[in-house]
Amino acid sequence: MWAVVGLGNPGNEYASTRHNAGFLFVRRLAREWGVRLDRRRNRSRQGEARRGRTTVVLALPQTYMNRSGLAARSLLAAHRIPPERLVVVSDDLDLPLGRIRLRPEGGAGTHLGMKSVVLEIGTTTFPRIRLGIGPKPEAADAADFVLSEFAPDEWEPLEQSFERAREALELVLKGRLAEAMNRANALLAPSQRRGSSDP
Repeated sequence: MWAVVGLGNPGNEYASTRHNAGFLFVRRLAREWGVRLDRRRNRSRQGEARRGRTTVVLALPQTYMNRSGLAARSLLAAHRIPPERLVVVSDDLDLPLGRIRLRPEGGAGTHLGMKSVVLEIGTTTFPRIRLGIGPKPEAADAADFVLSEFAPDEWEPLEQSFERAREALELVLKGRLAEAMNRANALLAPSQRRGSSDP
């Protein structure tokens, strides 16, 4: 069994904000996999999918971002899932929109939701997928920027990053983490690919 936890804030006022990229990804994944995120358990809205012989719990913590770890810890304990089978999906201000990064472990950086997860489950050894939401305008405050909504022209590259993240996640669930990292981390956003060759 695996758990995929998207980080974000509950509530309509946050639904389309950059900080909710993890929520948005898990909701998209649930639609594609035919999963209803209607169970309210373990401080999350969650549902279960079957991927081959594997059960995958999709979860949206309802604790607000800075206490996401409480939901992750409760979820793992309830389903007896080891941390190495937890995939956390979050936004990343330092990655440009359209890019993703997959890592098998590592520190939380400045992301408060990830810090909470690390603190509550007591380890940094779990896969994480980071979805680019940057770059932040130079004059913008970081807290205000992550809580701002995506602009209309930003949804297409965001959806492209979700597709790459889904492909990477499918490989992770099959035990092909190294292959998933090679594919996901090498991909550039479309604008970056054009910039490398266009006159």
